[in-house]
Amino acid sequence: MMLKVNKRLMRPVGRAIADFDMLREHDRVLLGVSGGKDSLSLLHILRQLQHHAPIRFELAAITVDPMVEGFDPSPLQPYVEALEIPCFYRREPILERAAAHMDGNSYCSWCARMKRGVMYATARQEGYNVLALAQHLDDLAESFLMSAFHGGRLKTMKAHYRISAGDLRVVRPLVYTRERQTRDFAASAGLPVISDNCPACFSMPTQRQHMKALLADEEQRNPRLFKSLLATLRPLMSIENADTDLFSH
Repeated sequence: MMLKVNKRLMRPVGRAIADFDMLREHDRVLLGVSGGKDSLSLLHILRQLQHHAPIRFELAAITVDPMVEGFDPSPLQPYVEALEIPCFYRREPILERAAAHMDGNSYCSWCARMKRGVMYATARQEGYNVLALAQHLDDLAESFLMSAFHGGRLKTMKAHYRISAGDLRVVRPLVYTRERQTRDFAASAGLPVISDNCPACFSMPTQRQHMKALLADEEQRNPRLFKSLLATLRPLMSIENADTDLFSH
């Protein structure tokens, strides 16, 4: 049975896909599904697009289990397969490897890079040419502020780019979508969201959490904040260069 996604959520995704030429005829799309509200929402959005979009594309999902105590994403595999979508489940001891290989980076950033590497490898092995990720407009705004405040650069995550190896494209169909939209959809649709209880992520406040709070406080004063931010971010998210993408989330 097809879970109906409302137009308020489908509309910004459709605009983003068209504006950044994300999906093309006969693409084979591999979606990263973490178990959070955003990736589960995007799973149903892309499934609905498969049935209604004017182009034909294939869709599969991948879940990378970092093998962290208290976080078990294994129920995602039967859930995705029940939707008649192929699902690849990969277990990698990421936290265990972190101590020896992080080299001073934050764990969250390092973990994101390791997961991305697993997704790339699986896409190549299974013949998928597009990797879809579920970062939304709030994520891009937070990354923009982190880069400006702490890195001295004007940059954010890209909407669509080809990785440096040249064989895979990465797309983010939710770049025009607010976090509250995926949160509301996940709650109303009863999606099986899996809470991320990683002890490394929650052991101390992060820069991203600070930026999220800063943006929320400012939006209370300026309800048009994210409309202005989107106008600012659009040129930055359209530069098709893998070296300029922000991997941390």
